[in-house]
Parts: sequence; C-alpha cells; structure tokens
Amino acid sequence: MNHNTPEQSQLGKSSAYVDQYDASLLFPIPRATKRAEIGITAQPVFFGADLWTAFELSWLNTKGKPQVALAHITVPAESTHIVESKSFKLYLNSFNNTRIDSPDEVRDRIRRDISAAIWHGSAVQASVGVKLLMPEMFDAEPVHEMDGLNLDRMDIECSRYQPAPDLLSATADEAPVSETLVSHLLKSNCLVTGQPDWGSVQITYSGPQIDQAGLLQYIVSFRNHNEFHEQCVERIFMDIWTRCKPTQLTVYARYTRRGGLDINPWRTSAPGALPLNVRTARQ
Repeated sequence: MNHNTPEQSQLGKSSAYVDQYDASLLFPIPRATKRAEIGITAQPVFFGADLWTAFELSWLNTKGKPQVALAHITVPAESTHIVESKSFKLYLNSFNNTRIDSPDEVRDRIRRDISAAIWHGSAVQASVGVKLLMPEMFDAEPVHEMDGLNLDRMDIECSRYQPAPDLLSATADEAPVSETLVSHLLKSNCLVTGQPDWGSVQITYSGPQIDQAGLLQYIVSFRNHNEFHEQCVERIFMDIWTRCKPTQLTVYARYTRRGGLDINPWRTSAPGALPLNVRTARQ
C-alpha cells in the first residue's frame, strides 16, 4: 500500500506550473489511516462515492486552439486512496498546453489516471466515472439547494468547535421516523493548511428520531476541525450511526469549490443510486 501522507503533498507549498500533460502529478493518500481513527479497520459499514466537479479544464485541439469543458468525476468510496485536491488541480492544469485529438481522449485519460491513483495497484477495482460537459451544455447545468428540513432555523446556543459526538442523541422509546435534515453551517479546515472549507450537509435516515438541536450543534462543532472533506463526512456518518443507531443512514455534503474543484462526499448504509451532482448556489 502507498503510504503517502498529506504533509508530503504540494499543499501549502510553492508549486511549479506544469502545462504539459503529466499524470505523475496526482498524489494519492490512503483512506485507511483516517478511517482507523473513527474505528473502521475492516470493511466499512457504508457505501458511497466522492463526486468531484472540475470547473477549470482546458486543452488544445490538434490545431492548437484552446478548448474548455466542465468535468464531473465520480470516485468510489471503496477505493484504497483519495487524490489530494491540489495535486488534482496541478494535474488538470497540465492539460492546458497539451494537444489532444478530442474531448473523448481527455475524458479517457482522466478516467485512466484517476483510477490508477485511487486504486494504486489494487487487484479489485470499481470504475471511476468521468463526464465532460462542453460549452454548448453549460446553460443546462442546474443550481439547486439540498432538499430537506432546514436545521438552521433553530435558535440554539453553540459553544463547541471541535467534533463532539456526545451532542448526538435519539429517542429510542418512541415510534421510528424517516426524515431528511439539512444544514448550511458545516465548516471544517484543510488538514494541512488550515484554510477553511465551507459546505452544506444533508442527512437522511430511518430509525429513532434524532434530536435536531443536538444534531445542529454537532454539525457546528466541526468549525475548527482540520480534516479533508471525505474524512469529515465519514466521521459524521460513523458518529450518527454509532450514537443514534438508525436502521438506514445517508450523509451527503457539498463543499464550495477551491482551486476550481469542488468535492462532494456521499456515504450511505445501503447501496443505491448516486445523488445527482447538482451544485448549490454557494458552489
């Protein structure tokens, strides 16, 4: 297994601008290290994916004319590694002065290179999804807020700004419920640089009713926490799963973009269709 650490990446460092295609710029980081911190040492209890959107993708056609596109990239949560986001940006920038025959070839290179990075030689691999949207499709890209009951309506006291799972509770002696709850108050910080990461989170569950005030205070408690997007969502999932004991649970976060990339982790207790990769107004 590759043992790259976040501190070894280009995060927080001056980086050379490479404008000729270079797949070696991608920096994979094992998922297992941070999962072990939240009690996952074997097969996770969740399924899911990380939905990336690349807003700054360009290359040259065979005549040297610049082309632009948006890219939706789906990274399966069962992959052994994540790709550090700055390295992803540097990798995409390496297409900028590279002549490539067609958008299909760009798509295929991204799929191949991301697959190699996130599986890092593993014999068992799930496919990486890559969809390129050319300029004639830009106008059809929707903007929509996450559906669900808005937790932020509550006028609550907040005083804890590091993850506090003890704030979570559920009513076990009443009839179970099924509901979807949303908050726009999720904020965490980059694990290496400490720069803020802003997000919205949607929690869908069935089971004992979760105390909404405590859940909102718990979401707010991530405010000064340093961890990557994917790791924060898995921590939220496991804390709710362990303390509230739902029969089904889905946690989906959409983080605002940085460096032309947004990352939107989705974790669920039962396999099913992926959510639509639709950006929110803040994204």
